[in-house]
Amino acid sequence: MADIDKLETAPKEQLWKHIRDVRCVMLGSPDPNQHMQPMTPQIEEETQEIWFFASKSSELVQTLDVGAHTVHMCVVEKDYQACLQGALRVELNSHILDRHWNSVVAAWFEGGKSDPDLTMLCFRPQNASIWASSQNPITFAYEIAKANMKDKTPDIGSRANVDF
Repeated sequence: MADIDKLETAPKEQLWKHIRDVRCVMLGSPDPNQHMQPMTPQIEEETQEIWFFASKSSELVQTLDVGAHTVHMCVVEKDYQACLQGALRVELNSHILDRHWNSVVAAWFEGGKSDPDLTMLCFRPQNASIWASSQNPITFAYEIAKANMKDKTPDIGSRANVDF
């Protein structure tokens, strides 16, 4: 369950923890006609950057010409959701590549670290909205029933905004 107190006292710290713990996020494109796609984040919390291994031939990389583009990245878990907005750019960084390279990434690139189709994306968050709930199913059902009987909105979580 999400820690509501942490959301209210240290939302940015909690957000980084959730991003570190997820297997994949949904990463947006600067092209509004493209859907978000699942990508595995590689965290560089010290520089507040999130890196992704990507194929140069992918639709997402093809939309990213020179410079950074504003996109959204979403983290979705059972009781924790976050939408981050930030700048996404293509940058093959050998230091980051070496630090995060693993057998799962290698499975996607036949030529290994020197595969000609390999590149990286760097996402630098600018702001985020976060929603979290620590309610168990019984409390959730109670809040829904109470809200319907009293014509009120249920109290099932909290929301926070953060800037980077």
